[in-house]
Amino acid sequence: MTALTLSTAGAATLRADALVVGVAKGSKGPVLAPGAEAVDKAFDGKLATVLEALGTTGAEGEVTKLPAPDGLKVPVVIAVGLGSAPEKDGAYDAEALRRAAGSAARVLAGAKKAGFALPLASAGDAGAVAEGALLGAYAFTAYQGGEDKLAPKGKKNGNGPKLPLAEVALLGGKPRDKAFKAAVERATAVTEEINRARDLINTPPNDLYPESFAAVATAAGKEHGIKVQVLDEKALVKGGYGGLLGVGQGSSHGPRLVKLAYTHPKAEKTLALVGKGITYDSGGISLKPAGHNETMKCDMSGAAAVFAAVVAAARLGLQVNVTGWLALAENMPSGNATRPGDVLRMYSGKTVEVLNTDAEGRLVLADALTRASEEKPDAIVDVATLTGAMVLALGNRTFGIMANDDAFRTSIHEIADEVGEASWPMPLPADLRKGMDSPTADIANMGERMGGGLVAGLFLQEFVGEGITWAHLDIAGPAFHEGAPYGYTPKGGTGSAVRTLVGLAERTAAGDLG
Repeated sequence: MTALTLSTAGAATLRADALVVGVAKGSKGPVLAPGAEAVDKAFDGKLATVLEALGTTGAEGEVTKLPAPDGLKVPVVIAVGLGSAPEKDGAYDAEALRRAAGSAARVLAGAKKAGFALPLASAGDAGAVAEGALLGAYAFTAYQGGEDKLAPKGKKNGNGPKLPLAEVALLGGKPRDKAFKAAVERATAVTEEINRARDLINTPPNDLYPESFAAVATAAGKEHGIKVQVLDEKALVKGGYGGLLGVGQGSSHGPRLVKLAYTHPKAEKTLALVGKGITYDSGGISLKPAGHNETMKCDMSGAAAVFAAVVAAARLGLQVNVTGWLALAENMPSGNATRPGDVLRMYSGKTVEVLNTDAEGRLVLADALTRASEEKPDAIVDVATLTGAMVLALGNRTFGIMANDDAFRTSIHEIADEVGEASWPMPLPADLRKGMDSPTADIANMGERMGGGLVAGLFLQEFVGEGITWAHLDIAGPAFHEGAPYGYTPKGGTGSAVRTLVGLAERTAAGDLG
């Protein structure tokens, strides 16, 4: 993990591999952001002019490298775009700061130390820059650059990956100010857990399966004082968890239901978080077509997000009880696999006719939602890479929010916006429920094709305890990024929804959710 400090050094005196400054789009060309004054002075007050001559506009995501002039102790200056400059005396948007810091951290891969002289008008700005830098510096290298036994002794395979930027020094961040210090400590804890979730998502499915995921959760629980309970196959059979068992029965790796419980002695509210944890999704007997299997290791992103959020809540010591439920299974075709037409008896007692074994996430979530409801939490939020229909509706960067309470849905949308995660409120139209009527069972796991993401939400709602406030986050789009990295978003697992869940826990601890 990249180290991060609030530095008392000045931009002109810092010794590092590079110095990062911000540049924004002004009405008459690029303008330097606060924090760049010492660097501009080293350029004789002409840094903006030099940048403009090089084609820099200040647009978001733009990165320009310059050799440093005399007067600086660094060899390179990196100007990162912040987007449109705020109105006079206005603050830069937190998400713009995150993305700029992330872009800079990415291009600094392989460097030992860099100073970030971005605008820090408040402790919140310091937290945003810290988050962006630490998320942007992420790299998944566990399977690269190992020793090659056929090569001369000690030689590694290929050239090996570039390691992430080793150290970030935030300049102008008031290290003795309690608010600034707290903001950076919070950012460090949350981003470390997001990056842990990314690691899980990126881990190949031959190494990450229900039992091994449960072992990771158990180890983290011991480290952070979280009580962990793992239900294995025998316990699931005894308890009647038909959804988890039905999905997992085609695999040689049996399913698990993992409960993580963080409690605070002064907590007045309890949040239950439920995550879909399909460690690999082949579609089962309803096999996915060619070209749709290669990234299906990411189908446990919801469980990874829930796991990360519970650990982050514990690390932050939030005054709220947070219980995480990881519904873990591997969906594989075999002679033992559930068939289309089979009927499963769920943990709730309801029966479900399986019309499509590739609609498996809702089955494991249903069991976990019922189990979570038994503990009567103040609210339940489930997180899942649930439907391709949600990607068609909202694209690859935005997750959908459904809920049985409009005010709760609005609160989650507001929180997501505050922390920089794109989301959109979605309805649960009652008329779509009829499409899941089954002549054989209480409900089918499929309904109308149009509005499929909403149909999935309606299915899940059937398994939420009466009177419990509930929301469903469908993160199928933003959970796994297949394109080129941008801002602080890497290629591969993103850790989508972790920041929103942590924000929800913080707001609940503060008593702001009623």
